[in-house]
Amino acid sequence: MRKLQRKDFDFWSSIDTRWRDMDALGHLNHAIYLSYMESARVDVYTQLGYLGIRKDMDESTILASMDVHYLSQVKHSASLDIGHRICRVGTTSFDFLAAIFIKGEKVPVCSALFKMVAFNYQMNKPIPVPDPIREKCRPLP
Repeated sequence: MRKLQRKDFDFWSSIDTRWRDMDALGHLNHAIYLSYMESARVDVYTQLGYLGIRKDMDESTILASMDVHYLSQVKHSASLDIGHRICRVGTTSFDFLAAIFIKGEKVPVCSALFKMVAFNYQMNKPIPVPDPIREKCRPLP
C-alpha cells in the first residue's frame, strides 16, 4: 500500500481541504480521509454510468470492510487527488483500491482497500455485481 503510484488508478476526483477538516493537532482528522474517499467513490459510480447509489433502487452497494493506511500528514490548505481502481470482482462483492495524493506529488498520503457488496435494500440481500462495475475491473498483479 505504500508503493502505490498514480498509474495504479483508473478513476480520479479532486477536492480541496476545508478549515473544519483539521483536528486539534493541526493536521487533517483521520475520519476526513474516509469522507473524501467516499465522495470520490460516488464520483466513480457516476463516471461508470452506474446509478445504484441510493437504497430505493434495485441495485446498490454497501460497504463491508475497509483497510486504511495513513502514510503521512496533510495540513490545511491542500488540493488533493483521489484515485480509485476496481481491483477484484466476485459474485456479489468487489474491491475498490483507493489512494489520496497531494496535487502534484507522486506518493500517496493515505491508501485504502474497500470491500463492497452489491446489495438490494428492498430484499435486504446481496445481488450479483452489476456489469458496469464488473467490466471495469483491473486486477492487481
